[in-house]
Amino acid sequence: QVHLVESGGGLVQAGGSLRLSCVASGLTFRLFTMGWFRQAPGKEREFVGAISRSTGNTDYGASVKGRFTVSRDNAKNTVYLQMTSLKPEDTAVYYCAVSIVIMTSRTDDYGYWGQGTQVTVSS
Repeated sequence: QVHLVESGGGLVQAGGSLRLSCVASGLTFRLFTMGWFRQAPGKEREFVGAISRSTGNTDYGASVKGRFTVSRDNAKNTVYLQMTSLKPEDTAVYYCAVSIVIMTSRTDDYGYWGQGTQVTVSS
């Protein structure tokens, strides 16, 4: 049974930084691509970034490129989202997810999801 547990969300001022963590269990972590998505109230779920299985290549959504970094520690079964230069527009619930695809930004390609963690950026 795959289980994803997220942490690190909270309230931060605009321009600040925050690091989210997601610990996975029930799978051979290194064999899966890990993604981050976010969803603000009344808006569609949006791709934030991902890090691939095997190669460790990363990809990012246009709105966060240059500000956010996805990384992983396979020994700890953990994927991270380091967020810097945060803006009020980044306020959302952030989700981590698992995919068998080598690299993808499509929601439908991710089969398992965490519970989400709230990030609120104040102005």
